[in-house]
Amino acid sequence: MASQQDELKHRITTKSQQNEPQQTEQHTKSAHDNDSKTNKNINKSTRKQIAKRGLKSLTIALTIPLLLTLIDISLFGSSYQYVSMEKPFWFPRLWALHLACLGSSLLMGLSAWLVWAEGGFHRKPMAMLLYLSQLGLSLAWDPVVFKSGATRIGLVLCMALFGVLIACFRAFKNVNPIAGDLVKPCFGWAGF
Repeated sequence: MASQQDELKHRITTKSQQNEPQQTEQHTKSAHDNDSKTNKNINKSTRKQIAKRGLKSLTIALTIPLLLTLIDISLFGSSYQYVSMEKPFWFPRLWALHLACLGSSLLMGLSAWLVWAEGGFHRKPMAMLLYLSQLGLSLAWDPVVFKSGATRIGLVLCMALFGVLIACFRAFKNVNPIAGDLVKPCFGWAGF
């Protein structure tokens, strides 16, 4: 009887030792699954926060230049001189000029945001200076041309704007090629 009990104890001990690695593996696997679920939840919430910040910064990057352009148009954009002056047939109507200014402002704001999102303004601070120069020149054009009637100074502003846009294109393209491509339509507006 004692030998049978010893044999039974030996079988139980051997069997439990054989099962022990499986239990340890299962315990490790379930702990890993729990960690993985926790990491997924953390990653999901972190991604949501990053997306919210990105959306907020995009909204700001688009709103500020558009708002400044709208203020510029409302303060200086309506001119009886422009409406009453004789223009060639290819000159756009006043509303089309303002719409093109808004479109250019929107594209440049989006392009600048893409550069900012890539960290380009920190790596290349000249890109920020170029963007602000472009914004300033485009905002200066309406009062010079529509309020002062200084079309020759307006032409000089457009040429300077074109040069700054070329520099913006080169700086933005090095950081984010899409941002550089978004500057291209603004060339047409400045050239026109």
